[in-house]
Amino acid sequence: MSYDEAGDFYTCRNGKQLSFTHIRRSKSKTGYVSEKSIYQCSDCKDCPNKKECIKGNNCKTPMEERNKVLSVAKTFLKYRKEDLDRILSDEGILLRTNRSIQAEGSFGELKQDMQFRRYLSRGTSNVLAESVLLAMARNVNKLHNKIQKGKTGKHLFSLKSA
Repeated sequence: MSYDEAGDFYTCRNGKQLSFTHIRRSKSKTGYVSEKSIYQCSDCKDCPNKKECIKGNNCKTPMEERNKVLSVAKTFLKYRKEDLDRILSDEGILLRTNRSIQAEGSFGELKQDMQFRRYLSRGTSNVLAESVLLAMARNVNKLHNKIQKGKTGKHLFSLKSA
């Protein structure tokens, strides 16, 4: 659906407008209040795309009487765009390259170099404790190797300084 920012409405495939009706606020378990803007089509009676457009078959209202309702979290979309811009920047690409190279090697080191094959204890808290010990051992080992090679404070690729 295309959005018209000046008129604050969405346009569906069939050319009908979904106009703004209200804002729905919901509070999560942690106390965060999210706001969603609700847009609704006034008339979807003769729309040929109605079956694909309107989701959900568990509604008591028959399909012929239903209209398209769209909920949009504008703050979420704003943060998503900012994150995408940050990830696709030159610095973001370099950081992702460094991280992707480092992640797979960690599991390989645990399995090959430290001969880790399975957890020795049962229970969530015991497995978590064993995982933390493994992570600490791996980090100490990694730091030791960096100190020995004189590569502390260096990245795989140089970062762009602002």
